[in-house]
Amino acid sequence: MFCGSDHAGFLPHEQLSSLVASLMALRYRCLGPAVENGAIVMRELSAPDALPRGLQTVQAPGRYQLTQDPHNRYFAWTNGPQAIKPHAFAPEESLWRAERNEQGRLQFKAVEPEAPALALIGVRACDLAALALQDAHFLRETQPDAHYAKRRAQLFLVAVQCAEPGATCFCASTGDGPTPHAGYDIALAELPDGFVTVAGSPRGAEVLKSMNLQPATPNQIEAAEQQGQTAADSQKRRLPGRNLRDALMSSLEHPEWDKVAARCLACGNCTAVCPTCFCHAEVDEPGLGGHETGHVRVWDSCFGESHGHLHGFNVRPDTRSRYRQWLIHKLATWHDQYGRSGCVGCGRCISWCPVGIDLTEEVAVLVSSEEQP
Repeated sequence: MFCGSDHAGFLPHEQLSSLVASLMALRYRCLGPAVENGAIVMRELSAPDALPRGLQTVQAPGRYQLTQDPHNRYFAWTNGPQAIKPHAFAPEESLWRAERNEQGRLQFKAVEPEAPALALIGVRACDLAALALQDAHFLRETQPDAHYAKRRAQLFLVAVQCAEPGATCFCASTGDGPTPHAGYDIALAELPDGFVTVAGSPRGAEVLKSMNLQPATPNQIEAAEQQGQTAADSQKRRLPGRNLRDALMSSLEHPEWDKVAARCLACGNCTAVCPTCFCHAEVDEPGLGGHETGHVRVWDSCFGESHGHLHGFNVRPDTRSRYRQWLIHKLATWHDQYGRSGCVGCGRCISWCPVGIDLTEEVAVLVSSEEQP
């Protein structure tokens, strides 16, 4: 990201608000970290200087806790439960509606989604990788999703390097972090006195150019690179390989599926916080007056009973089959669909699992007899 860059700038801490102000001047609604219900979430900033400082998180299987950063940094925190996905793939949205006209005939009308210009400040490398996978699904050339495409085009992404990954993070083993390498408009690496900045798109370059930043020094660039490497080396969790397809497909009857099913609540938390999951259901919502019906798309989960229901029977009638479906699709058959795993190593499914099921531990058991690349 920063190594050898001739175009890296340096943004002092006290000037971070000027970056937000520049984006607001371009009519972006700026979203940044905020504390809500004990977690860090992305919410609209009320002013250019509204970004909080000094937040950190402690994460472990089934545990997420906010703490104070002793160095009072802006981005020392690790991911909260959501980041980019809800702003491109809406949790609930109307796709079309049917209305009865004065002659009693039905008319079908498309619903145009609201798509304000959003600047997300504090995006992590794992979520950029997840967004690329969402793009591969929703922006297929043969049949792009118009609602997703409209929202996606309006996103301006300010990424930050993870200097201190959480204990549940394993993005280094998936190749997706902790330093962002692609998919951003602007990327920041926070040092003790400010940020090394690089542009990743023409519009990002224009924003940085308008700020007249001083070039980053070789020492600052080297410090940012070393910080990223240290963060990667600090991660204790990992997947045993980047392509586990054959090993997992050979383990469909492994006894570990029964063991994890005995613990799993099938609550769907892991799919709700996963930045790559895209399962959804479509439901009709009739109006009370009987003259119109809305057709709505809502997030769904393969852990729900209705997700596996076909006419007359359920193809996944128990927790064992549902957990296996989720993990096999995520880590195995995504390779067939998208050319890579569907896991970006963010660790959310570990932190937000009520019973603390650890994906990396389960996979290690399932493929323990297989050699991985």
